[in-house]
Amino acid sequence: MRHIALTMSLILGSAIGPSWAEDTPALTALERGEYGALDNYPGNPLYNAPIQVSEHVYSAIGATQPETFENHGHNNNLTFIIGEQAIMVVNGGSNEDLAAALHQHIKTISDLPVKYVVSENGQRHAMLGNAYWRRNGAESIAHVDAAEEVEHFAGDYIEATRRQRQDENYPVNIEPFDREIDGPIEIDLGNLVVQIKAYGPAHSPGDISVLVPADNLVIAGDLAFHVRMPPIFDETDTAGWVETWEVFSEEAGDMLILPGHGGPTDMATVTEGTYDYLMFLRGEVQALIDEGGSLDEAYKIDQSPYRHWHTFEELAARNAGRVFTAMEFE
Repeated sequence: MRHIALTMSLILGSAIGPSWAEDTPALTALERGEYGALDNYPGNPLYNAPIQVSEHVYSAIGATQPETFENHGHNNNLTFIIGEQAIMVVNGGSNEDLAAALHQHIKTISDLPVKYVVSENGQRHAMLGNAYWRRNGAESIAHVDAAEEVEHFAGDYIEATRRQRQDENYPVNIEPFDREIDGPIEIDLGNLVVQIKAYGPAHSPGDISVLVPADNLVIAGDLAFHVRMPPIFDETDTAGWVETWEVFSEEAGDMLILPGHGGPTDMATVTEGTYDYLMFLRGEVQALIDEGGSLDEAYKIDQSPYRHWHTFEELAARNAGRVFTAMEFE
């Protein structure tokens, strides 16, 4: 009987398969598993447990995919630096659950206090967990432009977070930064000096990087990408980003790079994943503009060399459209 049932199912499947397929939406790259597992750390809000990157630096490497309920919004790198007297966290997390989960891991490594939390920019996953850190004694630090970004988008951040957590009452606390910087600063964590600086316009207003000279390492933040495609926002200045990259690469060329997305790597890798892509896309858009092309044509620019990157499906066409719109007026 089992063989008869199987035969009938195959016959019926061949008869109704095409019609059924037409009514079934295609799976996204995320659903097909092309961007990795939905969660690598079941039972914990973090997508990955922290790893040691250098002598003083640890990082919980986030998902290189859009934020989802399953990855708990942990789709960027949450990093901490341990000195002899204090700890600095870089990126507060996209919610307080993530911040608390990271803190629990820190406590298994060190009993030193977390005295500083630095937000690499004003995006949600860089700062919405800051309220947790501030309640636990940390000073929050960000660039002045990032502070303006948070103030402008605060309402959107609350809605997006509750939508992502599938809970209309999910607690979201947005608090002002304790220290807003507009130039480089140094902080001593106890026989370990770290430098916080903005190299120039990049992915998002107020992008800053954190250098740990003792480890020959830079936490580049969203200045640098690899594994996943860099998102280009309406406010992204790609021309400025290209110029910023030249300054950044000259100073950090031989350093270990911890980007905003993707694991620790070297300058050559993040150059390919960031600068080279920006130059490619700007070149394609400029050629289209020179030919009198349209925005609709920009969306169709062939970006297939980058198809292997995570979030390609979500971002490629949108990136091209935004670059075209900006370059029309450069």
